[in-house]
Amino acid sequence: MAQEQKDFGQGFGGDVTEAFANQVAYCRNNNAPITARVVAAIAALLDDPRAGPFVAHIRGWKGKPLADALPLRVAGGLHALFQSGRAPSLAPIYAGARADDVAIVSNVALEHAQYLLPWLDGPPQTNEAGRSSNFIAGMLWLASQGLPTRFECLEVGSSAGINLMIDRYRYDLGGVKIGPASGVMAFTPEWRGAPPPDLPIAFASLKGCDVAPIDLADPEQALRLRAYIWPEHTARFARLDAAIAAAHASPPDLVRMNAADFVEQELARPRATGTTRVLMHSIVMQYVPEDQRRRIDEAMELTGAKAGPDSALAWISVEADRTFLGHVVNMRYWPGGKEWRLLARAHAHGAWIEWLGGA
Repeated sequence: MAQEQKDFGQGFGGDVTEAFANQVAYCRNNNAPITARVVAAIAALLDDPRAGPFVAHIRGWKGKPLADALPLRVAGGLHALFQSGRAPSLAPIYAGARADDVAIVSNVALEHAQYLLPWLDGPPQTNEAGRSSNFIAGMLWLASQGLPTRFECLEVGSSAGINLMIDRYRYDLGGVKIGPASGVMAFTPEWRGAPPPDLPIAFASLKGCDVAPIDLADPEQALRLRAYIWPEHTARFARLDAAIAAAHASPPDLVRMNAADFVEQELARPRATGTTRVLMHSIVMQYVPEDQRRRIDEAMELTGAKAGPDSALAWISVEADRTFLGHVVNMRYWPGGKEWRLLARAHAHGAWIEWLGGA
């Protein structure tokens, strides 16, 4: 792998107990105290041999629990169970009321183990429209570097394709306003630091892939997305509803494919001059196998070596930093810039952005 390759696994070591402790801290740092309570309650049961098969499966996890987002698989399953009406005893926790969290979750985990166990089988689907502000800010910064301002966007790990509709949203980023005035959604994250460059940008295309794409038009699949929304972040439910309506009007361009195959295929396609082709992703790379990450890096390096002023290439990464307990926005682009540049730190779901501008 190239020397400049970004370490997308930063802070993802540790065992199951450490993973749950880190997730509790991550949730608290991102204003999600209810989700932190759910994760902490399961963590308190890890040493209890009477906790039943659901907790036993968590305790004996064979993979990398934090990179696999094991605590969030658990949180998603319990939230889905509560939303289904099968476990009303969870109500005090989800209402933010005082309760014996461990006793409640212990009983629920025992009684509903067969419902909960399949939620451990795959990573969470955390498609979040609020993260699109990070991508837009990144493209504004690329425009300020002299790259073509018409963007051809390629997203890996698109889930339901919510961020493939970023051209339909309205943004106010530190006073810099962009997007249609009557956008499907409007985002005004708390902006920390200098505003991003105020330049016009446009979209030539938006296309994405996922190994298990979610169809927003399917109510059952949409319910799964809803389960992964942290319940205290109520605005996110309204965003999901808006995204579902937007997808019904015009579905995002989303294909079933693994990340490496998609990147190699799309980078090989011809394109018009006067565009910047952008690879973008958010909270994805921890799930992508190492061999695929290597192939993506190599494909970007080879394509970047051929980039020119009228056919630029860029890479916007919005990934979790488990040491920082938040998200970081990193950037590479060709021609001209080979090193990763830190553009911003950000809230997990778009509440705030701390702009660093390529420091």
